[in-house]
Amino acid sequence: MYSEFVETGQAPQLGDDAALRRLEEAHALVLERDTTAIRMLSPFSVVPSAWRVLAGGRTWYSNCAWDSFGVCAALRADGLIESSCADCGEPIAVEVHDLRPEPDDLIFHVLVPARHWWNDIVFT
Repeated sequence: MYSEFVETGQAPQLGDDAALRRLEEAHALVLERDTTAIRMLSPFSVVPSAWRVLAGGRTWYSNCAWDSFGVCAALRADGLIESSCADCGEPIAVEVHDLRPEPDDLIFHVLVPARHWWNDIVFT
């Protein structure tokens, strides 16, 4: 699934609804509500999001700030992460070189405690 997504930029169409539901139950991916369409193939977001990652010659979306770094790591590529501050709306840009962020002094705030992430992973 991952190689197909990275190659095409499109969510893979598997056709095995039971297998997709099992993968979602195991938190291996997230499906769109009430369908078997893939929404999240972490760290990638299949749908546009507030976190854009320019890496490997393409623009990707991620599910959150943390996953943005995961996109660069998964692609083994330097990148540029673009988003905005959830508090004030100011643009945020972080370059990733050799798996390290620049600037490296930003603070990452997680609103929902980790033990509750999967209660509503799309919101989290």
